[in-house]
Amino acid sequence: MPDPLENLDAVENIYTPRQRHVLLVSALIGLAGLIVFGLAQYLTAFLAAGILFVVFRPWWVALVHRRKWNPTLVTVGLLLVTVVVIIIPFYALSSLLIERLVVFAKNPGQILEVLHRLERATGFKIAEQVNVRQTLLQGAGKVSGWLPTLANSALNFLVIVGLMLFTMYYMFKQEAGFLRGLHRYLPFRSDTLNELGESLKNNVNANVLGQVLVALVQAILTGLTLWIFKVPDPLFWTVVAFFMAFLPVLGTPLVWGPAALYQFSQGQNTQGIGILLVGFIVIINVDNLLRILLAKRMGDIHPLVTLVGLVLGVQIFGIIGLVVGPLLVSYLLVLMQVFRRENRRGQQGEG
Repeated sequence: MPDPLENLDAVENIYTPRQRHVLLVSALIGLAGLIVFGLAQYLTAFLAAGILFVVFRPWWVALVHRRKWNPTLVTVGLLLVTVVVIIIPFYALSSLLIERLVVFAKNPGQILEVLHRLERATGFKIAEQVNVRQTLLQGAGKVSGWLPTLANSALNFLVIVGLMLFTMYYMFKQEAGFLRGLHRYLPFRSDTLNELGESLKNNVNANVLGQVLVALVQAILTGLTLWIFKVPDPLFWTVVAFFMAFLPVLGTPLVWGPAALYQFSQGQNTQGIGILLVGFIVIINVDNLLRILLAKRMGDIHPLVTLVGLVLGVQIFGIIGLVVGPLLVSYLLVLMQVFRRENRRGQQGEG
């Protein structure tokens, strides 16, 4: 019996070449969409791997390409640095923050006492106990959604970290193929790819390296200020200040401002004034000075791009949105410039 598959090439296809091209692209987009949908809860692992690839690539180039060190050993070393310097401290801090918020939510007595004293001092009704408890619980739930911790889901945490490290390993080990693939399959000209790459580098430098450095300095200054002026639990508020410092404009004033109000409510007016003076004179000016210096060295990102990107990114991607959000806004602006340039070229060609 003849094989029915032998003469399939002779069968007339009902689609034109253009229709086949459109259907092929549609199939690729559909399959890619299904894959992204299926991996949606782990998407942050791949985004984090890409960001850390950009952060560590200068080290990789210096050690592997220039000094000719063993690529496998360098890759393993970078993964160890990621775990010891980034993952363990970050998740320890986030776990401390979430656990303390839950404790405050279950036992809001201390916060209510401060609010009642402020009410007596100002004459304004600020909040009821039920509202305070509900707000704290909502805040803890929101933060825990942004900052996955072992307390939320140990398995999910381990899977995300494992995927991130696994992806980083192959991005470094197959660096040349990975970069060639980006140039081959992304539908942009070389100059556009260079602009997108420069935007990515600037965003990572400004919103990872620069922001982390600024947040760390701000948090240490805030924690020392609260410790000097005897605000309870300064270590916890240092952690809160670290995360708040990522917010442009608002930042650490959301920590030391209420701390000053707390001291005023306790009758410690001198300490409250001291916190405000240090906050306005030292902490804010150090923040502005650091941002100006780092903007010139690590990528100058407009504050509005950062603010809009943070609101967008954290809501969609969680904590990794601190980088991905501003990057999306920057890419939108870059692609708008590319669209304008391509239109101008087309008009000149027609003319």
